Amino acid sequence: QVRLVESGGGLVQAGGSLRLSCAASGRTFSSYGMGWFRQAPGKEREFVAAISWSGGSTSYADSVKGRFTISRDNAKNTVTLQMNSLKPEDTAVYYCAADSSQVKLRRNPDYWGQGTQVTVSS
Repeated sequence: QVRLVESGGGLVQAGGSLRLSCAASGRTFSSYGMGWFRQAPGKEREFVAAISWSGGSTSYADSVKGRFTISRDNAKNTVTLQMNSLKPEDTAVYYCAADSSQVKLRRNPDYWGQGTQVTVSS
């Protein structure tokens, strides 16, 4: 079992930045790929970014490429999403996720955090 706890959400003006963190506990963190998803009101949850267990491979949704950066620290069991140049359409609840399969991670990961709200005002 892997427990994930997100932090760092909040309210920011368009063009601003936020940094989300996800603390993991339980099974060996470094064995899992980690990802971020988001869900806006009235919309389905969507993939945002993912990082491999080693941190050597990352992937992003087209909508956030060049603005968001995912990273991880296996010594601290944390994964971070740095969000820059935020837009009102980035407003959503952001979820941290984990799975031992990189393929499954982007589609239907086994483990989820409780979510943190990000609101971008125009």
